[in-house]
Formats: sequence, C-alpha cells, structure tokens
Amino acid sequence: MGEYINVTETFGCDVFNDSVMQERLPKKVYKELKKTIQEGKELSMEIADVVAHEMKEWAIEKGATHYSHWFQPLTGVTAEKHDAFITAPMENGKVLMSFSGKELIKGEPDASSFPSGGLRATFEARGYTTWDCTSPAFVRHDAAGGTLCIPTAFCSYTGEALDQKTPLLRSMEAVNVQALRLIRLFGNTTSKKVTPSVGAEQEYFLIDKDKWMQRKDLIYTGRTLFGAMPPKGQEMDDHYLGTIRQRISAYMKEVNEECWKLGVSAKTQHNEVAPAQHELAPIYAPANIAADHNQIMMRILKKVASRHGMRCLLHEKPFAGVNGSGKHNNWSLTTDDGINLLEPGKTPHENVQFLLVLTCILKAVDEHADLLRESAADVGNDHRLGGNEAPPAVISVFLGEQLEDVLEQLISTGMATHSKKGSKLETGVKTLPDFMKDATDRNRTSPFAFTGNKFEFRMVGSRDSISSCNVVLNTIAAEVFKEACDRLEAAPDFELAVHDLIKEYATEHQRIVFNGNGYAPEWEEEAKRRGLPILPSMVDAIPALTTDKSVKLFESFGVFTRAELESRAEIQYEIYAKAINIEAKTMIDIATKQIIPAVIKYTTVLADSVNAVRAAGNIDTSVQMELLQETSRLLSETSCAMKALGEVVGKVMEYPEGCSRAVFCKEKVVPAMEALREPVDALEMIVDKEMWPMPSYGDLIFEV
Repeated sequence: MGEYINVTETFGCDVFNDSVMQERLPKKVYKELKKTIQEGKELSMEIADVVAHEMKEWAIEKGATHYSHWFQPLTGVTAEKHDAFITAPMENGKVLMSFSGKELIKGEPDASSFPSGGLRATFEARGYTTWDCTSPAFVRHDAAGGTLCIPTAFCSYTGEALDQKTPLLRSMEAVNVQALRLIRLFGNTTSKKVTPSVGAEQEYFLIDKDKWMQRKDLIYTGRTLFGAMPPKGQEMDDHYLGTIRQRISAYMKEVNEECWKLGVSAKTQHNEVAPAQHELAPIYAPANIAADHNQIMMRILKKVASRHGMRCLLHEKPFAGVNGSGKHNNWSLTTDDGINLLEPGKTPHENVQFLLVLTCILKAVDEHADLLRESAADVGNDHRLGGNEAPPAVISVFLGEQLEDVLEQLISTGMATHSKKGSKLETGVKTLPDFMKDATDRNRTSPFAFTGNKFEFRMVGSRDSISSCNVVLNTIAAEVFKEACDRLEAAPDFELAVHDLIKEYATEHQRIVFNGNGYAPEWEEEAKRRGLPILPSMVDAIPALTTDKSVKLFESFGVFTRAELESRAEIQYEIYAKAINIEAKTMIDIATKQIIPAVIKYTTVLADSVNAVRAAGNIDTSVQMELLQETSRLLSETSCAMKALGEVVGKVMEYPEGCSRAVFCKEKVVPAMEALREPVDALEMIVDKEMWPMPSYGDLIFEV
C-alpha cells in the first residue's frame, strides 16, 4: 500500500497563494497586492520589495535555492533561467540570501534564440520577462533542488509579445471590459469583473521506456513514422474507462500528488479509447492560470513517467490507425461574484441575457471560424483532425435539441415561448432509481459544442498551449459584445432592440450550427454548401492570422499588432517545415540503417533456406520462394521510395523560409514520406519478428 496523502493539507502546499500571502504579508501590503491582482492597479516598487522578501523567505523554507522567471515562448514549451538567491560574499566570506522587488517584477533572458518571426534580429538579444501577479508563484522540486518559479509574460525590447501569456492577458482584459458593458445593460451593477474560465482536459499515451529507446522515430519526433497495425487495436473499446492497471495507477497517484502540491486541481482520470491512452482533467480556473496549470501538468506527466520506467507521449497522433490525443478546452465567462454568463437556467427561452450572449458567440464563431481553426493548427493535429476520434477540420457549433429549438423559434417568429424539458429516464430495473435526464444529449463529433453552461472546443492538440485558442475565443467574443452594446446603448427602446438583435444574430449566423454527425463524409459537402471554411492542414489555416479582418479584430482591442500577427504566421510556417523536415530525415535514417539491413538479412535467410531445402531432395519450396519474391519486391520499392524522399528533402532548403517552404513540405515531402511508409509497413507483416529492428505497435501499446 502507498503512503496516505491528506489532500486538503497537500493541495497548494508549494504555492505562494492567497492564504500564504495573507498570513505572511503586512495587511497594507496584502491589500495593495490584492488591488493589483483584482483591479489591475499598478504595483509600487516599495510594495514589490516587501512581497519579494516574504516570497523569498517562504521559498527558502520550502527548500528553494534559486528563483526563475517562468515563461512561455513561442516554442510550445515553457522556458526558465535560474538565479541563486545568494549575493556577493561579504568580507567574512559568508553570503546573504536576497531577492528584491526589481528582481521579482523584471527579468532579462536572452531573446534572440527564441522564435520571433522576424521581430528580433539574431544580434538583438534583449528581452524582458515581467511578473504576472494574477498567477501565483510556486516552488518546484526536482533533481536541481527547489526553484521558486514566478509566472511571467515575455516581450521584446520594443514591447512586442514574444510569448503566449502576453496576448492572453490582453484578450482577457478585452472581453472583461465588453462583457461588463453587456451585463450592465441588464441591470447588473454589482459584478466588477468578468473572467474567462477554462478547464483543459489532457489526453496522453504511456509506453515502456525501454521500448521507447528502441524507436528513433519516437525519440526524434514524438510519433511513430513506421508501424503496422496489430491484430487487435481499439476495435473492442475495452480500454475505454476500463480498470486502470496497477502500474498506471501508481503513476497516476504520483501525478495527482505532484499536481496538487502545485495547486493544479487534477480531478478526473481514466483510460481513453486507444490502448495505452489516458486522460487527466482539472477543475476550472481563470484562463491564464488554467494555461499555466496545463503547462505544469504536461511537465509532471512526463517527469513522473520517467520515474516509473515509462515515457509519456503528448503527440497528437503517435500511432497511425489508433486514436490520437487532443486537449478539450472548456470555456465560459464568469463574474467575480459567481455568475456564469453561459448558464441558460431552467427556462432558456426566458433568459434574454443568456440568449444575447449565446447568439453573440454564434456570430463570433461564424465570422472568425478560420481564425478559431488556426488557433488549433499544429503539425501533429494534421494527422488527427477529421479522424474517427477527433472533430473534423471544419468549425461548427453544436447547441443540442433544447437550444436549437429555442433558436428556431427566434428565427421563425422572433420570439421563443418555450424550452424543451428533460424527461424522466426510466431504466426498466426496479432496484435502480429513475432520474431526470438532461434536455440535450452530447455530440462528441462537434469541434465547438455547448455542454450545459460552457463551450467545449475539442480541436486543440494535446501538445499545444491552450493560450492560443483562448486568445481567439476571448477576442472574438469581445468584438461582438462591443458591437451589441454599441447598438443597445443607443437604442431608444432596449427591450425591443435586444429581441431584434438576438433574432438578427440567430438568423444571420445559423449556418454555423450543426447538430449532426461531424464524422459523416457528407458533412464536409454540406459545410462547403453553407460556405464554411474547409482548412484540412495547418498550412491551409495559417493565412487566417494575417487577413485584414483578423488584423482589424486584434488591433482594435490591443491584443496583437499587425507585426505581431505576421511574426506568428512566419513562426507557424517555420515550425511546420522544420517538423516535417526532421520527420523525413528520421525516416531516411531508420530505413537506411535499420530496416533495409534487417530485410536484406531476412532475404538472405530465406534464400539459404530455399537452397538448403532443395539440396535435401525434391521438396516443394514454393512458400519460401513466394515469401522471398514478395520481400524482395517490397525491399526494392522501399529503396526507390527512400531515394525519392531523399531527393525532395534535398530541395527543402532551396525554398525561402516561410510560406513557400511550408507549402513545399506539405505538397511534396509529406506524400514522399507516405510512399516510403507503405512498403515498410507491409514488410513488417512479413519479416521474422526476431529480425525486425524495432518494437511493433503491439509491443508498444499493449505491453505497458
């Protein structure tokens, strides 16, 4: 039995949270810091010095020797530079431990080596990190000892955002301002703040570390570039929500404990559909804290896996033919006094404020569907989106029967007079209690689904930061809220104007609503007929960042400048081209050094067998000859495909960085990679397993 953990005592024990601040800071300092956190009031250096001192003392008590401004550059992972608390030695040879307000508020990591999309030249190294005091600092314990991690934003010397956090905070302020305007129109004078509330479900795979070490493709790219399907995959659905194996349970227990210590409210854990696939979901938090927590969670998932002799795979599609992994971003808008703007209530048709918020979001998603799709664009997601386990690469909104019926009433008559009610669910078993079921079922094939009192954006890739999609959701909502408020504030008759506006938005943007099967082949044709954007690849989606419409949207709310958007587009193209290039080179390396030698060895054994059997007498060798001929044919096909891939890879650098190189990789390199994989996977089904140079899919996903 493992050690008993008192969750209430453990939770947040390594976080400089509100209770710690209230306990350790002088009342005046605590009050001023809370004003900064809640109202955005500027923090004076005098207050910062006191906070820094107490934060340092607390961190040292927790075993910290260093501090770090912990930030999220545009690399997809977090970054940090560690500085010790020690000062220069005194005359007696001793050192003091110090940490100033200036060091708390501002850091200066080298900015030149992070992706900037042309915003910074290589020789322009200065960049700044600045404390995000709304996200609490924490002490992380690892092999380096204890480190005080201070969540920060990261910007260039000239002020451009070089990270995920800065635009997220800007977008949160934008939607706060406009959502407050909206609720004031409905008589709410008490709420002081509206915050995007987010819960990000995290899917991942666990495989044995020793088997991972034998797969160069997993080591270099995070996914298998070769691999034939085993006789049994996920067809039986027996892994989904199945009994969690002991080795995995021990891992999950430690993951939970690590998360809880850092204030990450890990709540739900279970086996996912694919063998070796699992999920971990937290409780909701403000969007910027949720983004920080998700980065912490991904690090913990990987770190703890190593301790248990496993590797955690966060790639969107580590195994072809097997369900991929996503990150479901549950998004809602909540006031500081606990009102959820997406709560329909028992009678949604009478809840005018909810109907306005709902139809505003429909309009926002319809007008910026391309931008929302781009926010989930990722190299790995190209393999996942549109598959049998993921939403299609077409943005649509699922509302469910109840809200769809209300919407139809609004469109047809301008008034909604009733809402469908949930009925009693009768199980037919006397010993089981009957209960009221929801008025609406769920649709797991929808990329953007209303699920009771929130929207679930299911497109996000499992490795991605959730910041990008929430920046878009917050900003597009702010834009439509602003438009609605501008009109309603000027209207002579508010009641009449708000009903007209709800009907207008519902009518003009009903094309984005789709409650059917998003996996059905005919849906894409229907989406085209409706005029919805079809963007199957990351490369197809990237241009949405820099359209005049997008630039106007983001600049009007100060979330991004045109230069920042153009830089992000360049970075996305660069990431795509580099990832595909690495994958292609890895395939060539594996084929050259492992697969072809193994197949040659096998054909030699077959040929020797044929000769030996023939020498023994007049014995039928047709089976051996058939195998030898088929193997030799596939070997020749592999060799030709490998040479063809090598030729196109050799041309990648001939194209300038950016769009043209990414397009070449998508249109030429990716098909060449697929052409090489096909004969290799066929060979895996023929060649003696003892001679095959790497673990199979069956070895990887069933032997954990």
